[in-house]
Amino acid sequence: MQEPAMARDDQALRRTVIIVALLNCAYFGIEFAVGLAIGSVSLFADSVDFLEDASVNFLIAFALGWSPAARARLAMLLALILLAPALAGLWTAWQKLTSPVAPAPIPLTLAGLGALAVNLSCALMLAKFRHHSGSLTKAAFLSARNDAIANIAIIAAGAITACLWRSAWPDLIVGCGIAIMNADAAREVWQAAHEEHKAARA
Repeated sequence: MQEPAMARDDQALRRTVIIVALLNCAYFGIEFAVGLAIGSVSLFADSVDFLEDASVNFLIAFALGWSPAARARLAMLLALILLAPALAGLWTAWQKLTSPVAPAPIPLTLAGLGALAVNLSCALMLAKFRHHSGSLTKAAFLSARNDAIANIAIIAAGAITACLWRSAWPDLIVGCGIAIMNADAAREVWQAAHEEHKAARA
């Protein structure tokens, strides 16, 4: 009786991560276009993160039937993938320092609100599976949760730029914060995957 229940859980998780992946792909295009149009470091970093989240969730859907050791090895790879938006965000921030022009605050805030809606929806869908299949689903849940936090910071940066401080610095600070948060999520997933890999080999 337990195996059919686990199979149903895997099917439900597979459907969920595919939906999450498709949502992330769709909003990546929107946020990337807006970020390029207004020269926003935080939107660029967050859009790359949407693309990374889509990759993570597609890989989870593909690997659900694998052995625990194989899933742990894939989770280590996902931890490295989580570093990609962090590095991209830091590189964009460094380039922005050479031309520190404030992004348009209204498109910045609206794009952040849209991203928050997508990421909260994804986090809620993934929350009930966050302890299922170990570090793989932990990677997906952490990504969605961290992105929702980042989106709140993007909205705040837009409001500050519009009302208090017409400067590139709020956007730059948020962009760097997103990069650091993604690096920390990568560390958490790597540690969980490493422990799972050791347990599987024992």
